[in-house]
Amino acid sequence: MAQGKKILGDERRDLLIKWLSSSEQPLTGGELAKRTNVSRQVIVQDISILKAKKYPIIATAQGYILVQTRPTQRVSRIIACKHSPKETKEELFILVDHGVTVKQVIVEHAIYGEITASLMLTTRQDVENFCSNIEKTQSALLSELTNGVHLHVIEAENNDQLEKVVQVLDDKGFILND
Repeated sequence: MAQGKKILGDERRDLLIKWLSSSEQPLTGGELAKRTNVSRQVIVQDISILKAKKYPIIATAQGYILVQTRPTQRVSRIIACKHSPKETKEELFILVDHGVTVKQVIVEHAIYGEITASLMLTTRQDVENFCSNIEKTQSALLSELTNGVHLHVIEAENNDQLEKVVQVLDDKGFILND
């Protein structure tokens, strides 16, 4: 934590909303902690308080995002996929290269039931950062819990865009078929 004035409670949370609203990129807990001169854990607690107050904040692998309402209506779909961990980057590149946002990954765990994680990947750089973080932290992909089977919630400008990317994924053998 940097030396300087600690920003307290409501004022700090107001700043968090302001910064998240004006940022085009996700902001990490570490970055927000530095800006407010508090610990990352305090930021995690602040984000929980803001979520409880109905602020649409999503925690992603890249950091926190305040979900903005979009002027245009986008379409979304859930797709079932299966592939090895080594093919993850290729799958995600295919999706973002077709202008699709990968919003979530979902697995059905035998003990815990449905496990969902927000991804919010829209660019190749997002995918690179995600894969780099997985490697750097030596974390397992959720799909490794289910032998590669997972769902993605994907979003695009229109249904044709979704149909095209699903066909490309199917041609690569990434779509789970009967």
